[in-house]
Amino acid sequence: MSATRDPLAGAADLSTRTGDPGLHRLAAGALLISFQGTTAPDWVLRGLEDGLGGVCLFGFNVADGEQVAALTARLNEAARPVVSLDEEGGDVTRLAYHTGSVYPGNAALGAVDDVALTERVYRAMAADLARCGVNFDIGPVADVNTADDNPIIGTRSFGSSPDLVARHTVAAVRGLQSAGIAACVKHFPGHGATHQDSHLEIPLVDAPLDVLRERELVPFVAAIEAGAKSIMTAHVAVPELTGDLPATLSAQALTWLLRRELGYDGVVLTDALDMHAISGSVGLAEGAVRALAAGADLLCLGPLPTAEDVRGMVDHIVDAVAEGRLAAERLEEAAARVERLRDWFGGTHQAAGNGPAGNGPAENGPAENGEVADGEVVGLDAARRAVSLTGSAGPLVDPFVVEIDTPPTIAVGEVPWGIAPWLPEAEIVRVRPSEADAGELLGRARERSLIVVVKDAHRHTDSRELVSALLAARPDAVVVEMGLPIWRPGAGAYIATYGAARANARAAVELLSGGPTVAGL
Repeated sequence: MSATRDPLAGAADLSTRTGDPGLHRLAAGALLISFQGTTAPDWVLRGLEDGLGGVCLFGFNVADGEQVAALTARLNEAARPVVSLDEEGGDVTRLAYHTGSVYPGNAALGAVDDVALTERVYRAMAADLARCGVNFDIGPVADVNTADDNPIIGTRSFGSSPDLVARHTVAAVRGLQSAGIAACVKHFPGHGATHQDSHLEIPLVDAPLDVLRERELVPFVAAIEAGAKSIMTAHVAVPELTGDLPATLSAQALTWLLRRELGYDGVVLTDALDMHAISGSVGLAEGAVRALAAGADLLCLGPLPTAEDVRGMVDHIVDAVAEGRLAAERLEEAAARVERLRDWFGGTHQAAGNGPAGNGPAENGPAENGEVADGEVVGLDAARRAVSLTGSAGPLVDPFVVEIDTPPTIAVGEVPWGIAPWLPEAEIVRVRPSEADAGELLGRARERSLIVVVKDAHRHTDSRELVSALLAARPDAVVVEMGLPIWRPGAGAYIATYGAARANARAAVELLSGGPTVAGL
């Protein structure tokens, strides 16, 4: 049997074995699955008809907005699925995966610290999602980024202050949900103090509960009070709370803390179970059972699981109920929460004057001035307000740009970044720092304006060494930091963008060029 078989094809056999035909559908309803390609495979469409909870789209599912709208319309013919993706703006984007986002991202919004602007940006982002038939945004990031060398959060966070992150998380939730897009606040109970990437291992948040309540939990409490429709779990271990378990598998984190202490009754979504923190520890299918038992309602799957894997997960959940390791009532409770979410999709879209999710283009919710905001205009305004210049760039003379390549994180993927689209008159080279010849680069930059572009240089020793070598000979050079501006070398000018999205790059070039860029938005 090929890997594209219907994951629910064995439902009849399982129902006979368990004596409960509805149990298989309940188990399938907890899964938010992914698939390759820009059209939905038959197994996905049949699976949705037979109860799968929904889909999570990635960059490889996206060609353009029109294609995504057609894809989601087809999905909605099969069922009323949750149609989700990670659209954070900034570095993490799915709709603009092939071009870079027109929105500057959370670090830039936190640097501006204007909650009305953040709400406006997220409302515009919600309009983009609604036009494409997406009804569930896996965002905003509510992590308080207290670890400078955090390998996975960084510019995805609004900042390092719990209160700042909380007020912008609330603004983001309001912006999304005012336009009928469910917000999924992540990553509970907090991923900002970690030094590891949960895609690769189980990160550790070694903080006592009182610190957790004063720091990590502040934005989540605010989001709950603001009515966030969903919260995503983190695959992080907090020894005092979860022991060695990642929070995704911990009843202490999801049931005791999130449900009982914080009083949250919305949908709890897991981070992708195929991340190594889960799949490499307890395994994909067992991780599904344990996450449900801990209190999760929807189980997110990334791009790795096949149709056969999905069927195996459904089978394993059903078997766990039959064995008494998972209560059927827990599945029913999860299904009821997801059904309330689906009911909210339709009611909120109609209240906002939009069509139902997935039924074609939808306009944004009404802005405060009664007008629908243009996303590119709103995003560029935010990026311009965030970007900062220290020193003086001076007029550009035959500019030579060295972009220092930075390995992408798994969350970001291969999204384009850099200033090339906005500085067409420049000669631009992209170099790997370990392979670059500083002398050769300096020779090519002689009697020309030298611009060095980096991303999160504070996290990469070889990047800092290359920048330092270039500046030793050319102290008049301009350094453009497109990650967090933590390492600030002595340069003629230093530009901090607080993100590497398309909008951030354009705002930086405008500072370099002395005015708005002429190239298209």
